[in-house]
Amino acid sequence: MTRLADISYLLIDMDGVLYRGDRPLPKLQEFMGFLREEPIPFMMLTNNSTKTPQQYAEKLARMGVQISLNEVLTSGQATARFLGRDHPSGTRVHVFGHDSLRQAIVEEGFVLADEDVAVVAASMDRAVTYEKLKRASLLIRGGARFVATNLDPTYPSEEGMLPGTGTLIAALATASETKPVAVGKPEPTMFELALEAMGARAETTAMLGDRVDTDLVGGRRAGCKTIGVLSGSSRRAEMEAFGPDFLFEGIAGLLDAWQAA
Repeated sequence: MTRLADISYLLIDMDGVLYRGDRPLPKLQEFMGFLREEPIPFMMLTNNSTKTPQQYAEKLARMGVQISLNEVLTSGQATARFLGRDHPSGTRVHVFGHDSLRQAIVEEGFVLADEDVAVVAASMDRAVTYEKLKRASLLIRGGARFVATNLDPTYPSEEGMLPGTGTLIAALATASETKPVAVGKPEPTMFELALEAMGARAETTAMLGDRVDTDLVGGRRAGCKTIGVLSGSSRRAEMEAFGPDFLFEGIAGLLDAWQAA
């Protein structure tokens, strides 16, 4: 029988779990304080590559929560580290995405370029244009490796569910007639990188998330326990059909149960 008391490490999705948009969810400060006091080391995993770890830390600081930069792993960082396994420093990479992804790629030692590239790293681009889609698709057709930070079709916001990275990746895949390699949740790469960074074992680690098809499916594939919350994307019926190890309305309920355990 799985018990909360047996969990030694925690992987945490952010949007829909800790906050929704710019609004913290109930008992955010108390929950993070509990993790520090126990202590239960954690890593925050996000498929959203449009912000840097610094920007995420600043966002949480505005909500009264302090984290270090090495407690965040974005899909952009994971993509850069994944590419570092196969490509040497100095490899030319074209980025279809935001400056945060470019920063992650450069920090891994790669060179940003728009021609003669070995890789096209693609993600969300809220300023997407036809010219950007054309350039990236032609590079992929020309032989560049096509790597996507994630394939999430939508993401939650205060306005509702909005087009996600996967929507743009689908356009590139159609235009280039090439299927991308995906790195972010639910693919195992991101979980492997996080566990390695924490020095954690999957069997004593839990993935806390609001989305079945990314957070919980990925956590289970990685061999972790799964904790679902109903404060974000997936509704109760979908959560119950998946059958996470634990299910709560939100982190407030999880905190109460964990303290009792």
